[in-house]
Amino acid sequence: MTHTASQPQAPAAQALATQPQAPAVNSVLRVPPASPAAAAAYFGASLAFHADVSDVAAALASGEDPGFVVIDSRSTESWNQGHVPGAVHLPTALIPEQAERLLDRRVPVVTYCWGPGCNGATRAALALAQLGYQVKEMLGGMEYWIREGFEFETWEARETREADPLTAPVGAENCGC
Repeated sequence: MTHTASQPQAPAAQALATQPQAPAVNSVLRVPPASPAAAAAYFGASLAFHADVSDVAAALASGEDPGFVVIDSRSTESWNQGHVPGAVHLPTALIPEQAERLLDRRVPVVTYCWGPGCNGATRAALALAQLGYQVKEMLGGMEYWIREGFEFETWEARETREADPLTAPVGAENCGC
């Protein structure tokens, strides 16, 4: 039975109509945030698996041994377009047959591919981990390396492009994060 403005409501329906309604949950909070302990575990684990482009660049530019080797997991054509200076070229498909010859299992590896829209670095990291290497993935890949204004090598020369202000701080040495 449908009630209209002219029809009286039953007492239970009247009580429900006068109680405050819970606010609609937005899409951000539709699934509640994790507990602080679960969040700490998740984000701590994330940092164990990922490295930021600017952190990798700073470690490589320090002049000291960074304590890791950088692996470019892309094709030869991609490598020739530009790669991180000092990186080892090891396409993902060749990892099972060449990793042992090129890498020391005692030295952690940081993999990268094209960028955030590509999971090639993730596949390379998986292949290396399955072979017993300690490995991290460089978030942002070659795209963000270049967008943040870091020097890169091509088959012709070294290049640097102006930093994209949407990805790197303008007029500051680092972003402070």
